[in-house]
Amino acid sequence: METITVERIVAAPPHAVFDWMSNAHNYTRVGFVLHEHLARPGADAPYGVGAVRVLGWAAGWFWERITAYDPPHSFEFHVYRAIPPARHEGGSVTFTAVPGGTRVVWSTQVELRFPLLGAFLTRLIARPILTYVFKRVLDEANAELRTVHSS
Repeated sequence: METITVERIVAAPPHAVFDWMSNAHNYTRVGFVLHEHLARPGADAPYGVGAVRVLGWAAGWFWERITAYDPPHSFEFHVYRAIPPARHEGGSVTFTAVPGGTRVVWSTQVELRFPLLGAFLTRLIARPILTYVFKRVLDEANAELRTVHSS
């Protein structure tokens, strides 16, 4: 099982960054994320607790359920189905106000499910791809929100 953590300072207040990041449709602004569909809205917000979001990436498909939702501080998710097959121990995104904006920490635990090769393939392929995509999503959030909140 690999833990993948990406963090970045986004030049906007926590509520704006949380709103942007919790809406997974924004991830499609990054070329690697091809499709997002909110299959089931959450209890208190569209992307809140219980929401099911389906993400099609260039590297596969993920069905995620939002398991915790605490705006503007954090949300958690669990990938309960994936192609290629993967075991997911959960993920979280946290938002903390810092000078100059919001510190975002995106962390997930995953392992590809291939007999004898899962851990190796996760380290060799999945970890770099997920890290790259998470960084690109945070870059996009920063670019968009910095423009909106610097005016």
